[in-house]
Amino acid sequence: MKHVMEALRKREAEEKLPVIRMEIDYELVTLHDAMLAGDKEQMLRSKRRLSALRKQLIEWSV
Repeated sequence: MKHVMEALRKREAEEKLPVIRMEIDYELVTLHDAMLAGDKEQMLRSKRRLSALRKQLIEWSV
């Protein structure tokens, strides 16, 4: 049973990691645009979102 659970978790991680990476890329573009526009509120939101996505990436990479 343990091996089945590990296999399922590995498969789920293989599906989630590319999605998380795409979200990080999108949020980096959003942050870049906010920096160019001088939009401090959006910069803060993007940084918070990137921090959360980073935690998800680390969690699923283990």
